[in-house]
Amino acid sequence: MVRGDLLAEPVDAIVNAANGHLAHGGGVAGIISRAAGPELQTASDRLVAERGPFPTGGAVVTTAGKLPFKGVIHAVGPRYGEGDEEAKLVKALGAAFQCARERGWQSVAFPAVSAGIFAVPLEICARAYLEAARDTLRKGGLRNVRLCLRDQPIIDAVLKELKR
Repeated sequence: MVRGDLLAEPVDAIVNAANGHLAHGGGVAGIISRAAGPELQTASDRLVAERGPFPTGGAVVTTAGKLPFKGVIHAVGPRYGEGDEEAKLVKALGAAFQCARERGWQSVAFPAVSAGIFAVPLEICARAYLEAARDTLRKGGLRNVRLCLRDQPIIDAVLKELKR
């Protein structure tokens, strides 16, 4: 876990906290999209036009546009109230990490997926982040999985979960 700027992470790819329509207007998705330039949203719109909206728990890769990464992996995390949010979040992150492994990428950084505008409680998110990262590292194929956070409440929740 690191405190920092996801867009400055020294990794092959970053994970975006996405919605199923890959509409990157707000939150982390908006920040990534604006920094990447219009290529990212254009690629996202094309994927949704071809395949339809992506389900919660899914992940897909697009160009990174102007960003210095090999790609952006869009993980569709759950919204609070859907039910079974923890398992869905683990599945979404696992799918994102699988996208990286399939491309031979060695390092990935991910933000606080579902903890922001999707309002999943921080304790649930913390457990899911650590479970997904540990499972991915056990499977191999990725050498570096970085949880990149900026807000103290989610950092505190992850630190608390790490102590357990």
